Order: sequence, then C-alpha cells, then structure tokens
Amino acid sequence: QVQLVESGGGLVQAGTSLRLSCVASGSIFRRAHMAWYRQAPEKQREWVATITSASSTTYADSVKGRFTIARDNAKNTVYLQMNSLKPEDTAVYLCKATVLGLDYWGQGTQVTVSS
Repeated sequence: QVQLVESGGGLVQAGTSLRLSCVASGSIFRRAHMAWYRQAPEKQREWVATITSASSTTYADSVKGRFTIARDNAKNTVYLQMNSLKPEDTAVYLCKATVLGLDYWGQGTQVTVSS
C-alpha cells in the first residue's frame, strides 16, 4: 500500500511560479514511476508529466518548457515546478505512483491561476 499526499497549491497570478510536492509513504518509492495529472472542472483528467524510477522524464506538450518534474528518493518526494503559469493551468493537480503493476493516487491540490 502506498499513500500519497500532495501540497503546494494555491492562488497565483499568471506568469508566476509554484512548486508542488507529493510525499509517498512506504519503502518502495525508489521503484515507483511517479506522475502528475490535473483535472479542471468539467474536463477529463489530463496527464502532465512522468518521472520513472530511473529519473527519465516526459511531459505533455501543453507544459513542456514551463514545468519540471523531479524526485528526491531520500525524501520519498516528487516535485512539480511550474513556471510561467497560465489561467488554463487552473486545475486540481494529482500525484500518481505506479509500482509492481498497481496505481496509487493522492487526493490532489488545487492550483488556481488568475489572469
């Protein structure tokens, strides 16, 4: 069982930055592929970025060049650095861990970007 707790969301102005954190419980974090997703009101959940257990990263085109995903295995934490935020980035951001063929989700943290 893996539990995930996100933090770092908030209300910010367009053009500014936020850093989200996701802390995972358990001792298997190092083996987990970690990802960030987001869900805006009345829209489907959207994949944002992934970092593998080997720290290889991929990004959605909508955030490429603005967002950076990183992990700290010593802290069981994955981060999402979000720069140059836009109003269309407004959503609940959720962390997902994939390990041993199973997916685990956090509850999410709200990010609201005002124009």
